[in-house]
Amino acid sequence: MKEKELEFNRIVKANKAAIFTVCYLFSKDQDEVNDLFQETLINLWRGFDGFQGKCNVKTWIWRVSLNTCLTFERKKKRRVDTLQLTMDINLFTDTDDDTRQVQMLYRRINKLGMLDRAIILLWLENMSYEEIGEIIGISTKNVSVKLVRIKEQLKKMSND
Repeated sequence: MKEKELEFNRIVKANKAAIFTVCYLFSKDQDEVNDLFQETLINLWRGFDGFQGKCNVKTWIWRVSLNTCLTFERKKKRRVDTLQLTMDINLFTDTDDDTRQVQMLYRRINKLGMLDRAIILLWLENMSYEEIGEIIGISTKNVSVKLVRIKEQLKKMSND
């Protein structure tokens, strides 16, 4: 590990209780606290080069932690409340032929590049070439050409 990473790890380990405390103050939901903690670590890492010891490390960590949580709260207030969807079936454990074929198709699709993956998924959603082109930002003709190539790639993967 590089010296910078070692120093960052040392600082985080020494101050993880403070980070967790700030995150816990903003949410009692364990998943949300974990998300806040992770987001705080990301923000600390991003700002680590800019931190030049102008203030105490603890002060900097608290400031970044609080700002991260406050930003999260502001964004949360703008979000629309949603209900969690529960299903009585588990699509990942179904063993019928249709489910296995769909799983195989998605494994192949995941091997494609990001743009190709987006195009084929939109096509599988029965979107027109015009709609796909509009969403992706390419011409209808380009969508057509790309879909032919993508389908050929997927067929070739069946031989793997």
